[in-house]
Amino acid sequence: MPSPIITPPTLKFLKQLKKNNNRDWFNKNKERYLVAREELKVLQAALLDEMSHQDEIAQVKLYRVYRDVRFSKNKEPYKAHFSGYIERATKWKRGGYYFQISPGGNSMAGGGFWGPEKEDLKRIRQEIAANDKPLRKIIKAKAFKDAFGQLDGAKLKTAPRGFDKEHPAVDLLRYKQFVVSKSFTDEQVLDGNFVKALCKVYKKMRPFFDYMSDVLTTDENGVPIE
Repeated sequence: MPSPIITPPTLKFLKQLKKNNNRDWFNKNKERYLVAREELKVLQAALLDEMSHQDEIAQVKLYRVYRDVRFSKNKEPYKAHFSGYIERATKWKRGGYYFQISPGGNSMAGGGFWGPEKEDLKRIRQEIAANDKPLRKIIKAKAFKDAFGQLDGAKLKTAPRGFDKEHPAVDLLRYKQFVVSKSFTDEQVLDGNFVKALCKVYKKMRPFFDYMSDVLTTDENGVPIE
């Protein structure tokens, strides 16, 4: 088995950061943060290599631990987790992969459409309204349900404007976000096969991503959008 990339000191740092989310504590423990950051860079490179075998990947991005508190009610200066985003290549590949390292069983792999643009959301809803069977087949598949349980994301309380409240697919039309996720225990994060485990989860997202990519790169008549 390969050596773990994420080690116990990194999870311990995050756990303590959550309890001591202030600049004084962080500055005193800056070296610990820098060591953890190096582990994340190794994880970043490993994910890029592994994911390149199963998808077209543009880049793997690491998010900053520093929070932007200017417009937030939460004034804690740091995130109590590490996270990153795997961007798919070309405009024809829609959807993005997310990962988060957070102790206490809160680490996760996620993916989907967190904030679809207005026109993209409209196009998705048009497709669902016309024929909801392809999407239902994907989210009801055993592999999907075993990995993610269900399709998640914020919803409207009723049908979106322009769509019938009695439409048989109103449950899907109400979605404003289309996301999926799977959690990982600390033991799984510290395992030497954690990268492969993440990539297996991402692979199970592909039917969902492929469906959305087909929808978002064609018009209502199925003609590719230039």
